[in-house]
Amino acid sequence: MSSAPSTSHGQAPSPAIVFNTLNAYQRTNALRGAIELDLFTAIAEGNTTSSAIAARIQASEKGTRVLCDFLTVMEFLTKLNGQYGLTATAAAFLNRHSPAYLGTIVEFIGDPRLTGDFSDIAGIVRKGGTLLEGEGTVEPDNPIWVEFADSMAPLAGMSAALLANMLEASKGAKWKVLDVAAGHGLFGITIAQQNPNAQVVALDWRAVLEVARRNAAKAGVADRFSTKPGSAFDVDLGSGYDLVLITNFLHHFSPEVNEGLMRRIHAGLAAGGRAVTVEFVPNEDRVTPATDAMFSMMMLGTTAHGDAYTFAEYDRMFRNAGFERNEMRELAPSPQRVIVSYK
Repeated sequence: MSSAPSTSHGQAPSPAIVFNTLNAYQRTNALRGAIELDLFTAIAEGNTTSSAIAARIQASEKGTRVLCDFLTVMEFLTKLNGQYGLTATAAAFLNRHSPAYLGTIVEFIGDPRLTGDFSDIAGIVRKGGTLLEGEGTVEPDNPIWVEFADSMAPLAGMSAALLANMLEASKGAKWKVLDVAAGHGLFGITIAQQNPNAQVVALDWRAVLEVARRNAAKAGVADRFSTKPGSAFDVDLGSGYDLVLITNFLHHFSPEVNEGLMRRIHAGLAAGGRAVTVEFVPNEDRVTPATDAMFSMMMLGTTAHGDAYTFAEYDRMFRNAGFERNEMRELAPSPQRVIVSYK
């Protein structure tokens, strides 16, 4: 009689991970639903029983109780003696009254134009890229990037502040900054806020730049913020830049395309200038850290040629484009990493 196979730790394998993974879509949609109902804000306001929460969010008590229990298992809520509370993560990022509220990002991350393609992973894997039309999300003037600029600003704001601090923007050097594929514009805008001597040029599709303009005006830096509409691969980038920011962009394209863009950026930098890349950068094993490593699946499903590249791959691309030296730095607590490239 054969025995059940054992795991590497000597324990019998369990089907639970298979069952739970196949049902994981419920976790995604439970969080989305809770954000839509403003459930986390309701609890933050002092509604801690299922009946009180249900009254506040105008939902059934049974449905509220099931959702709250589910979110407790997911570690977004706590439960003690029938009273629900917010975990530290939920309190910081999912309570609408928190200055770090991130609920708006569900509009982009959960957009059917992004998620729909992942219903056929087998097809994506067979093809080696997106099943979406053309180049996927990077088709020219794709309206999804307006949604990105509107929805992802709260998340980007934290990373933008971390980057500005890393670059010591507050020292006030006279910087001319190009923000490539600026989107919401917050990376350049935050540098301008911290450095009164910085002039920022934001490059993106015209419709997207309208969002960046509004953010620059709201931040009080509109007089030092100009725009350059068009494709980063075609438009005249200009010259004399002290900093060029390339944030969350290169992962959409092949190494060859990235090298071509980086050559243009290298030419646009002043002597001693730096290109600053913010990306999901997995380790050389390509399976750690988890968030960076798993981002390659996002690129496989939404682009024709994109990937989550390792530092060695970026270093090779950037050196081929003419950069003398590249340094990778952590952007904690953000999961992303920064590569500073020197002309």
